[in-house]
Amino acid sequence: MKNVRIALSIFSVVLIFTSCNEKKLTEVQVPLPEEEVTTIQLGNPADIIANEGAFKMMPLPYSYDALEPYIDAKTMETHYSKHHLGYINKLNEIVSGTTLETLTIEEILKSLDLENKTLRNNAGGYYNHNLYLSNLSSKGGGEPTGSLHAAIVKDFGSFSDFKKQLAETANKQFGSGWAWLVTDKTGKLTTVGTANQDNPLMPNIGVTGTPLLALDVWEHAYYLKYQNKRNNYVEAFFNVINWKIVEKRYDESLKKNQPIKVQ
Repeated sequence: MKNVRIALSIFSVVLIFTSCNEKKLTEVQVPLPEEEVTTIQLGNPADIIANEGAFKMMPLPYSYDALEPYIDAKTMETHYSKHHLGYINKLNEIVSGTTLETLTIEEILKSLDLENKTLRNNAGGYYNHNLYLSNLSSKGGGEPTGSLHAAIVKDFGSFSDFKKQLAETANKQFGSGWAWLVTDKTGKLTTVGTANQDNPLMPNIGVTGTPLLALDVWEHAYYLKYQNKRNNYVEAFFNVINWKIVEKRYDESLKKNQPIKVQ
């Protein structure tokens, strides 16, 4: 009886093996998980309003994503709605109830006590960002025209030489700061750099002139997209410069021979 059971077991194994061989096994295709699409939710620049005070938020003249791919949308949103807003709110707090709240930002900067570092940083941050943000356009790039182009060629040799000089000024700035295209009282153009939130309107900082173009080289202006490659950000900046605005500032500076308001 035991032998019969063993024989039946062997027969069953052979039968199963034979059956499996007769029926070819097919590979089952398991679908891969769908790639997750991450959508960045952007706010509306028009919703950003400064706290009540003497100075107001400059309306951003384009959407946060308008300068892609040169300046990414998330960087622009953070720059405008966090950093710039912070400078304005702090500036309004500082000047509230003082004679400073009756002055323009240019007047505050020109008469600034450099030892008042809180005012220095926040007044500078407000002015500098207004100029920088208004410099930019989705239809920017190329070269200026008219009197500004002629002046650039005269003072730098060529537009290419100007571009190289501004880029060098920006890239050699140690730490946070700015690179500027400025004009003096005679209309002569030059590039200068300043640290932190300083600008050429401030007294006794080693550089002077009427700012025409501002290039922000603080890390918050480029780090999300370019990380430590500041030179790539600086190169990209030239693709979004609104030269019509810069030309207008230059022409007005020649007529008025005074700082151009950017409020």
